[in-house]
Amino acid sequence: MAEEAKTKNVGMGVLCYLGILVLIPLLTEAKNDPFVKFHIKQGLVLLIFAVIINVVLAIPVLGWIIGAIGWIISVYLMIVGIINVVNGEEKQLPILGQYGENFKI
Repeated sequence: MAEEAKTKNVGMGVLCYLGILVLIPLLTEAKNDPFVKFHIKQGLVLLIFAVIINVVLAIPVLGWIIGAIGWIISVYLMIVGIINVVNGEEKQLPILGQYGENFKI
């Protein structure tokens, strides 16, 4: 039964790792599902990281280099998060995932 509930919310879980689309599960009833709630928190951390990278990209030359590396990391974390959702796992994202536990949803 728990496995069935997770499969129903895989779509919402995947949305959590697609940038601003994390707001869709956050603003719907899906946030009441513990599986989706976990991935919402991880997705919010990833979104904040992406916003910071965009700010860094505004800095000429050095910001472009650091920003490019940041975007590569961001895409990697996005892929890892989506793989975790599809596999039905609640694993924290490498490096940034620990900060997601601080969010109260």
